Amino acid sequence: MSRTTGRVLTLLELLQSGGTRTMGELADRLGVDGRTVRRYVEQLIELDVPVEAVRGRYGGYRLGPGYRLPPLMLSDDEALAVLLGLVAGRRAGLTTATATAGETAAAKIRRVLPAHLAHRLDTVLEALAFTEPSGEFAAPDAEVLLAVADAVRHRRPVSIRYTDREGRCGDRVLHPYGVVSHAGRWYVTGEDPGVGEDRTFRLDRVTGARALPGSFDEPAGPDPARRVLSGFATAAYRYEVTLRIHGTVGQIRARLPASVAELASGAGADPGAECWRLVELRAERLDWLPPVLASLDRPFTIERPDELRDLVVEFADRLAARARGAATDRSEPGQREGRE
Repeated sequence: MSRTTGRVLTLLELLQSGGTRTMGELADRLGVDGRTVRRYVEQLIELDVPVEAVRGRYGGYRLGPGYRLPPLMLSDDEALAVLLGLVAGRRAGLTTATATAGETAAAKIRRVLPAHLAHRLDTVLEALAFTEPSGEFAAPDAEVLLAVADAVRHRRPVSIRYTDREGRCGDRVLHPYGVVSHAGRWYVTGEDPGVGEDRTFRLDRVTGARALPGSFDEPAGPDPARRVLSGFATAAYRYEVTLRIHGTVGQIRARLPASVAELASGAGADPGAECWRLVELRAERLDWLPPVLASLDRPFTIERPDELRDLVVEFADRLAARARGAATDRSEPGQREGRE
């Protein structure tokens, strides 16, 4: 695709977004002068695209009413970006509806790619590797996702049919704040108006969603992503753990992210300052915490539970025993030589 053709298509996309675009705005977006913009407009008119000139102080160009959009046209870089996005999204669990939706969309685009561009894409895919295997997560229903997203945008209550982890199914009403994708799963977070508390639901467990009459105010406070992470950290689990760790926020968060633990800075402390900070988390098991605390390499105290103290002591004893054993193994050859 030539540079001129690409700019003409970009001009068409700008006009398709609606409203009147001034000559200065179009020239700036396309990186050309006003005379070139007029030439591009003439080329669109020759292709039967009804571009209208608007005169006056706020004049410019706009598309005539009733214009039907042409088939989708992508530049080489745009086609590569879309295909790589589909591949990466599928790998990261960002697919919706069915697992084949992204594959069929990618196949349709790739089928019409020129040979040289398809070869470039194959080269990238052959060189591309991911650090972790793709998660096997259930994807949300596309209609549910669209209905919930529309309710978020227009601040409308939404009724969802939800199945919890115990298999109980029921209808819930939610004031949805946002849709969040985290670790391969999709969630909707918002307020349950019946109890006046925040709730987070997995979208793959929602089998139906419909908007309800009325509206609600946009909430103050954390954004939807932070609300979801905070919900994970404060969910009901078997153990409630309270720690005090001496370090910066960054040092602590490197091993205990927001999805795992709540962190309270010291009174008036700079996040980058080393000080004692209160850390709270909930967990079904405690055996993973001693290695995490050891990897922090920061002073810490355990306020609760007592079981965690015992596990940390046992973990330290095992490490010390293994270190002594390794030292003994290294010294044995020399000792044997001395005895001989």
